[in-house]
Amino acid sequence: MKKLLLLTLLAGAATLTSAKAPNVLFIISDDQAWNDYGFMGHPTIGTPHLDQLAAESLTFTRGYTPIAVCRPSLATMATGLYPHQHLVTGNDPSITLLKVNSTQARKNPAVAPIYEAIVANFARQPNFIRDLTSRGYLALQTGKWWEGNPKETAGFTHAMTQGNPGRHGDDGLKISREGHAPITAFLDDADEAGQPWLIWHAPFLPHTPHNPPAELLAHYAKITPNEATARYYANVAWFDQTCGELLAELDARGQRDNTIIIYTCDNGWIQSPVNNLFAPRSKVTPYEGGTRTPIMVSWRGKITPLRDDTHLASNIDLWPTIAALLGTETPANLTGINLTDPAAVAARTTLYGEQFDHDIANVYIPSASLESRWTIDGYWKLIDHVNSAPELFDLSQDPAETNNLAKQHPGKVTTLRANLDAWWTPVYPPPRGDRSTPSAP
Repeated sequence: MKKLLLLTLLAGAATLTSAKAPNVLFIISDDQAWNDYGFMGHPTIGTPHLDQLAAESLTFTRGYTPIAVCRPSLATMATGLYPHQHLVTGNDPSITLLKVNSTQARKNPAVAPIYEAIVANFARQPNFIRDLTSRGYLALQTGKWWEGNPKETAGFTHAMTQGNPGRHGDDGLKISREGHAPITAFLDDADEAGQPWLIWHAPFLPHTPHNPPAELLAHYAKITPNEATARYYANVAWFDQTCGELLAELDARGQRDNTIIIYTCDNGWIQSPVNNLFAPRSKVTPYEGGTRTPIMVSWRGKITPLRDDTHLASNIDLWPTIAALLGTETPANLTGINLTDPAAVAARTTLYGEQFDHDIANVYIPSASLESRWTIDGYWKLIDHVNSAPELFDLSQDPAETNNLAKQHPGKVTTLRANLDAWWTPVYPPPRGDRSTPSAP
């Protein structure tokens, strides 16, 4: 607590009318475990550039995403809302009865209305990108993006993704894997225009395909037990390397001191030892391996670096934090906090999250594909499953969640479940079918 209070508060909130309004770089890792960083204690993976960023940041090691799958997680970052609020609850609609491969479904006329309804759910919500561009920022989208054309659905002024039929980003997925030329060109444009900028940097890394540069793979092949692990570790190192290149570009341009950097991850990943897939209790699950991620906030000279291993942070806090640093407002329905406010951080003891099926059962009724809700109260974590018994863990003694204490502490289960109901009480529809509804019920 004493260390937290050492955080430097801004002498005065930045105003967007100022010629020196800060830039915003939003870095999002894709499918990376919360402890797969050097600064988080990983004994093998080398992440020197992210380690340095963490050392220069207000870094929360107990950060979380409210949902452990990429599309709804990204929508939460942009809107500051939980998936049950913005209604993007999964990656794809459930369309098995249509006998269409979900990876190609957007190209199918019978399925297109369902996909369009999901995108529309996202687009009707306010988001921090549109808020900043309305205030004179130029904004570039790079990397993963599910919600159609980023200029149309989120308010970006520049975008790599074109919104072509497909799943998650078309041309945007080339960033970092094929260099940063679109970012350098955008920075040139922003310099010429004399406007502050926002970059949404969500590279397709360390996400599969785990096809890292040969020299990185060769290095990790020598020090890991199998090829699948070596490929994942090397992809994490590759991601770190590309982050270093991007930060070096800002340093070379003299823009680092006037740039707010936010870092987080969409969801976790535990590498399978037998193939390039994730192991159980990681991605698409409510366990720590799926939901936990370090969260960093950096602004040289304005925010004093501090590692916080105690307090809770969430991806719902990112827009409120950016807004506080810029001196702007957020919608009244956002429940996230300003992570640079020591009092707000110290006062928070509870986080909430939810997990839905990967495929959306009903694009208007989120509880149709709800699998679990979860809450963390201090170090107690309750996972309240829809179709199985609850699980209760003491994260202070059992961070790997191996010992379910629900039967030993029924009163704690009752209390935490009541907290969940006060946060969100699902209304369950009739039994789910195999197809989403393309129109509102």
